[in-house]
Amino acid sequence: MPIQLKEENGGKTLAVHVSEKLVAADYEHFVPEFERLVSLHGKLRVLFDMTDFHGWTAGALWQDTKFAMHHFRDIERLAIVGEKKWQEGMATFCKPFTKATVRYFDHAEEAEARQWLAES
Repeated sequence: MPIQLKEENGGKTLAVHVSEKLVAADYEHFVPEFERLVSLHGKLRVLFDMTDFHGWTAGALWQDTKFAMHHFRDIERLAIVGEKKWQEGMATFCKPFTKATVRYFDHAEEAEARQWLAES
């Protein structure tokens, strides 16, 4: 499955692991689950793990853009974990599309990313 979700820290943190290439249909599970957690907990902290991720189809990119516009204020902190230079660039690219504090971590620093998300 290209998107795997896991609630952490009592649901205040959502770990999202994406792999392979995302298609528009992948958002049919992700978006409702994200919205359910926001309705329960308010702003979330998100660990977005891009290890072994190869990008989006055009339809998935459109779904991702709509998601970002709709949930502009729903993420408090966003830790992007990756393994490639373009993934590090995503941390800079996504900043204008969210009110969240965004940081990039190399995949070897995943524990540090989780610690950063847990800080008050």
